[in-house]
Amino acid sequence: MLDTARYWLALILVVSFPPAFLYWFVIHPFADFWRQMGPLKTHMIVGPAMILVGFGIYRFEAPLMRVDFGFVPAFAVLAALSYAFAGILELLCRRYLKLRILVGVPELSQDPTAGSLLSEGIYGRIRHPRYVSVFFGGLAVALFANYLSTWVLQILLIPIIYLLAIIEERELRDRFGEDYERYMERVPRFVPRFGSP
Repeated sequence: MLDTARYWLALILVVSFPPAFLYWFVIHPFADFWRQMGPLKTHMIVGPAMILVGFGIYRFEAPLMRVDFGFVPAFAVLAALSYAFAGILELLCRRYLKLRILVGVPELSQDPTAGSLLSEGIYGRIRHPRYVSVFFGGLAVALFANYLSTWVLQILLIPIIYLLAIIEERELRDRFGEDYERYMERVPRFVPRFGSP
């Protein structure tokens, strides 16, 4: 039962993370192009393409899931802590992120100034709390599942998240101008600022 849970958690992570991140690499750098189509058409094009990417990865299930390092109780404890941290961050983010923001509607709106700059709460302490949350959520799965593919994915996520943050910030500077520049100066990218905001 435990080994089955570990296997499926690892497989879900390995199949879902690449298309989820690829989605934003397709959206952010080409936001001007996608805005001309609008959110609905964009999601109708990019969404199915990312599902196909996930299915393509799944076709390599056997080699991806071949190396299992086994269950390590100490790792399971670390996984619980990592998941708790990710969950707390995600809850703090969700206070400010509505569904339309999560699916990229402001980025895809024909009005490039659509939406507002988030700089309150957790966003007053860290610019990309969701990326940090996703990383630690993935780390929790890697620790618990302990498959080689999950560890490789976690290592790859470090430069991927960094690059995606750079691309997203470029798009946000275009949308919010000097307001975002000032925000970047006072709020760190990944490591939360403590003390009074």
